[in-house]
Amino acid sequence: MYDFATAASREQTNAEKYTLREELFGTEDVLPAWVADMDIETPPFVLDAVKKRLEHPIIGYEEVPNSAFEAQLEWMRKQHGVEFALDDIFYSHSVVASMAVAIEAFTQEGEGVIVQTPVYSPFFHTVKKLGRRVVKNPLALREDGSYTFDIEDLKKKIDKDTKLLLLCSPHNPVGRVWKREELEAIAKICYERGVVVFADEIHSDLVYAPNKHIPFASLNTYAREISLTAIGVGKTFNMAGFAMSSVAVPNTKLREQFREAYERVHFAQGSVLSHVAFEAAYREGEEWLNELKEHLQANYTMLQEMLRKYSELIKLTPIEGTYLAWLDCRGMDMGDRELREWFVKEVKLGLNAGIAFGREGSGYMRLNFAVPSDTMQEIVYRLDKALNGRVNVKD
Repeated sequence: MYDFATAASREQTNAEKYTLREELFGTEDVLPAWVADMDIETPPFVLDAVKKRLEHPIIGYEEVPNSAFEAQLEWMRKQHGVEFALDDIFYSHSVVASMAVAIEAFTQEGEGVIVQTPVYSPFFHTVKKLGRRVVKNPLALREDGSYTFDIEDLKKKIDKDTKLLLLCSPHNPVGRVWKREELEAIAKICYERGVVVFADEIHSDLVYAPNKHIPFASLNTYAREISLTAIGVGKTFNMAGFAMSSVAVPNTKLREQFREAYERVHFAQGSVLSHVAFEAAYREGEEWLNELKEHLQANYTMLQEMLRKYSELIKLTPIEGTYLAWLDCRGMDMGDRELREWFVKEVKLGLNAGIAFGREGSGYMRLNFAVPSDTMQEIVYRLDKALNGRVNVKD
């Protein structure tokens, strides 16, 4: 039903990935494939819902209708097998905002917050800005280039002042969809040591078969009792501009602690247009999402097949979820700044430098492949040409 081959141009909009090219890359002559939103058109049923609401001439303060969160809860039950109650849910405009509230709610200044690097940079930047101590528990790199948790290191890192763990599941940028036994190991340690888990599950719908997202709160009773879950439509349906997500906190004590910090911020209820878009996405989005994932897998395969020719230079980390390719460029034998400049000047692609995700990302680059087919062909063509030129120069 849906065509992902092409999409409307974002060049004349205020799209972050386009307007910041000069500032970030020193030139506008790059094809941007960095920030994690899609150059895929927001689903038509979402836009239709917004258009219908605009038929009413008053756009004022409105409460989020129960029906919007009920649609989300039904989606979570059907798609991921996890149950939350309506009373568990808080509105939020972003996962990062929710994370900041969780840090304020469950830690004091100077106390430790665990981050599992390489990871989305606001995980550690937010901790630092709020005066907490970053406790790094780096992911373990396996022989096949994929990652897992370093459980023994985690046990060593938790002390009496370590209060919170920020879990990225599925993981950005390494593309892992954590297995049950991996998550259960985290849950057991955190439960025994009195550590609350903030589970960022914003990429949970973007998982490729045979992998399956397992919500942290669905693992067992004690995982549910020590966790908060951040979820939303922003990544799944390319709706970040609607600025609406939610946080589920099923434990009554944790919920009241979270509420106390939450109410100091005054989140209010967001935009009425966001409310109707959010509900429409969850009510009507299943078929669109299934087709999108097929498209994303085709894009990833296109990149994968091309890079096989240059495996001594760039290895593609195996992906299980998200639309973010994690490129192991250590074979290029370049420093991080030199590598980034090579992509800008030689490939004419604007990517995220791996070092931005923590020291463990040194030598890597992150590429967003959530683009139309014609754009993906151009990305692959540019990278193929540049790598071929590099191989020929070495020869």
